[in-house]
Amino acid sequence: MLSRQAITRATQARNYLVVSSRGLSVSTPNQERDLVNFPARVRPVDKAPVRLGIFPEEWFTAMYSKTGVTGPYMALTGVATFLASKEFFVMEHDFYVGLALAAVLSYVVKSAGPDWTASINKELDDEEASMKAIRQDEIDACLATIADEEAAQANTAAFADIIAAKKEAVGLQLEGVYRARLHDAYTQVKKRLDYQLETANVVRRMEQKHMVDWIIGNVKKSITPAQEDAALKKCISDLKGLASA
Repeated sequence: MLSRQAITRATQARNYLVVSSRGLSVSTPNQERDLVNFPARVRPVDKAPVRLGIFPEEWFTAMYSKTGVTGPYMALTGVATFLASKEFFVMEHDFYVGLALAAVLSYVVKSAGPDWTASINKELDDEEASMKAIRQDEIDACLATIADEEAAQANTAAFADIIAAKKEAVGLQLEGVYRARLHDAYTQVKKRLDYQLETANVVRRMEQKHMVDWIIGNVKKSITPAQEDAALKKCISDLKGLASA
């Protein structure tokens, strides 16, 4: 009875899986994924919790709401009883050899397992550290590249100010050269004007001297010796009169 019911349930479950897979295969794939409600799967680092060494903990948790705490254990006992009663699981000499082998393997696992697990975990940690180091090196290289790019952009932005400062400096130099040349032109013009003025003054002085010499010479030429003697005597007499007074 139990075997017939189990076969019927297995057939129904297989048909359901086939229909579900066909429905999924012909459905339109969604191009966008809801990563909030359906995040990307991450490989777990530690193994999932189990019961009795082999049965997943989630099986027992799923059955608690329907069968209670002892339901999963009773289900395992019922399945084991069913397999033994229908002779799907025969307890012959190989069964006891398996029990002995399981005991020996359990002892080996318990005795050598922790050291082996520690060595494996150490290798995994070393491998993970090397991978993280490679990742960190790549991140540092990218950050250095970003910093160089930002510095280059800052230098490019400051290049306009540098060009403006250079243009202003060149403008000041040109202004200085212009003022120097303007002062030079002023100095040369002033020298020429001073030369012209000095030339005119010299000509005027020479003309005045020549005129004075010409007048004096003509006056001297116009005075006769008799007039000169009379004037000299008149001067002497005036001096004597002044001396006696």
